[in-house]
Amino acid sequence: MLYGSYDHTLDKKGRVSIPSKLRDTLGNDFMICPSFNGTCLCVYSNEEWGKLVEKIGQLPLSKSSKVKRKIFGNAFNVELDSQGRILIPAVLREYAQLDTDVHIAGVDTNLEIWDAELWRQENEDNSLESIASLLEELNF
Repeated sequence: MLYGSYDHTLDKKGRVSIPSKLRDTLGNDFMICPSFNGTCLCVYSNEEWGKLVEKIGQLPLSKSSKVKRKIFGNAFNVELDSQGRILIPAVLREYAQLDTDVHIAGVDTNLEIWDAELWRQENEDNSLESIASLLEELNF
């Protein structure tokens, strides 16, 4: 399980450090792709990526083709360098509007990498009360 929030800086070459607590779960190489529902990037361990590929493959062809083009067509395998950083491909940096300040969030089976300001905007309306009301649906 991936969890926690971390603020980092994207260097001029487009590299960002992956928090050491998350590297153990991800491994030395993993997949990065556009998110499905926001202007951020998703990072998956190879194991979780395999599960995602399998699930997408279960969609009817008319739907899976669109998903595959969007996700697989813009996915990249990345490797940690000796300093625990990954190079985010330019096309993904542009998609997620990443400039300098980034926010990395563990969201269970994957990480999300956000522009820090977009992360703040996305979570502005997520008060504890609004989250509590969502948890009520689970009888939690």
